[in-house]
Amino acid sequence: MKKIHIHYFITTSALAAAMTFVAAPSLVPSLARADGEPPMRTEIWDIARGGRLYDKWWAVLEIAPPKTTHPAYPAAGKKKGSGTWRCKECHGWDYKGKDGTYAKGSHFSGVKGVRGVVGMDPDKIHQILMDDTHALKNTGISHSAMEKMAVFLSRGQIDVDRYIDRKTKVARGNPRRGAQFYQTVCAVCHGFDGKELNFKDEKSPEYVGTVAVKNPWEALHKIRFGQPGVGMIALTVLDIEDLVDIVAYTQTLPTK
Repeated sequence: MKKIHIHYFITTSALAAAMTFVAAPSLVPSLARADGEPPMRTEIWDIARGGRLYDKWWAVLEIAPPKTTHPAYPAAGKKKGSGTWRCKECHGWDYKGKDGTYAKGSHFSGVKGVRGVVGMDPDKIHQILMDDTHALKNTGISHSAMEKMAVFLSRGQIDVDRYIDRKTKVARGNPRRGAQFYQTVCAVCHGFDGKELNFKDEKSPEYVGTVAVKNPWEALHKIRFGQPGVGMIALTVLDIEDLVDIVAYTQTLPTK
C-alpha cells in the first residue's frame, strides 16, 4: 500500500509538472510583432540610431547622399557638397557648434550648437528638423528617422567638456579600465593594437588611435553610437565613464 501511495504521488507530481511546463508559454504574452519592429523596443534604440543619423544620416538609411551644398550652409564655412548636410558639420561632435571645438579651423561655420534643445519635447525638435532652414523634407530622410534624431538630440546628448579637455584633447578617463573594454569588445574589429582597420590609406593611415588623439570628440560619439553604414556596435547603454575610459585608452594606441 505504501509503494502504491508513493508511486501515485510521484506520478501525480510529474503529471502536474508536465502540465505546468506545457501551459507556461500560454501565460507569457508573445513579444512577436507582425509589423517587423523589434520586440520590447527601448528608447536606447532610438537614441543610438539618432546618434548615427546625426553623424551621417544617408549612410544609416542607405540612400544616396545629397549632391549639392546645403542651402543654409553659411558662406563663412569652408566645406562644400554632401558633407555640409551632416548635422555634425555645423553643430560639431561636441554639439556646441561655434561655441565649441568648431569655433575655428577647417570646420568653422558660425552655426550655434544643439545643446539648447536638451530635454525639449522630441515632437517639437522634429518640427524644427522639418523647417525650411534644415531642408530635410525632400531629401529622402523619413519622418521616422527624424523622430529618432529628435530623441537623440533631446535625451542622448552629454556635456562633452566634462569628459574631454578642450585645450589638450586629453580624455578624462582611466586608460587601464578602458583597456579592459577595448580588448574584449573593440579589438574584435580594430585589432589589439588598433591598426586592423585603416580608415584612409597606407600613405596617410588613420587608425582608431589616430582619431582618438586628433579628434577625441568624434571618437567618443562613435563609441557611444557606432559608425553609420557599417556593423559597429553602439555602446551608449554603458555608463559614460566607461566610454570615456575607452577613449582614454585608445589615445595610447598607435597613430601611424
